[in-house]
Amino acid sequence: MKTIGILGGMSAASTQLYYRELCALTRGAQGGLHSPQLLIRSLDFAPIAALQAAGDWAAMGTMLNAEARALERGGAEILILATNTMHKLADEMMAGVTIPLLHIADATAAAITAQGLRRPGLMATAFTMEQEFYTARLRAAGLDPVIPDAADRATTHRIIYDELCRDVVTRDSRAAYEGIAARLVAQGADSLILGCTEVGLLLGAGNVTVPVFDTVLIHCRVAHDLACQA
Repeated sequence: MKTIGILGGMSAASTQLYYRELCALTRGAQGGLHSPQLLIRSLDFAPIAALQAAGDWAAMGTMLNAEARALERGGAEILILATNTMHKLADEMMAGVTIPLLHIADATAAAITAQGLRRPGLMATAFTMEQEFYTARLRAAGLDPVIPDAADRATTHRIIYDELCRDVVTRDSRAAYEGIAARLVAQGADSLILGCTEVGLLLGAGNVTVPVFDTVLIHCRVAHDLACQA
């Protein structure tokens, strides 16, 4: 099995999900005492969140590039960035890096199109919902993403940063997310992308009426399959 490099900590809550899921996939596929070969670099999210709020993406690009290079030097053969939002900096991150990056939006788009769906609702950070770095890749794959209105985008973003990234899960926030998902379906969404790696803490197949695509689970499954290829 190839070594997967995980650049995470953005937030730590989602990186824990990645580790657990990759372990479960490997154990399920190989049995016994098997576990994945991983290199994990978990960053301190507080200064990154501050840079996001300040719009200093250049500084974050330089930071991610240094970390990607370090993972490659450490022996990673495949790289995954354990956050949807920071894929805004995928090109900057991979400058001079020779191992492949498995892009989370591409993996998610492939999973949706494989099921014959076309109009996914997108719940994510405001950066991911409102900027083109993510939705443009979905459109390039033939999808027509449905975005929440301004008020619902603000609620989705607030709950991610104020609660989910801090491992806080509340009944009120679950109800708020369920309402936003229902409104996306009413707008014509035929599926739902959990487009922030923490959104799955509140939403899933059990409380959404259309097929749900959890980006963490998709990303991990494709990374595991790629790592197992000869």
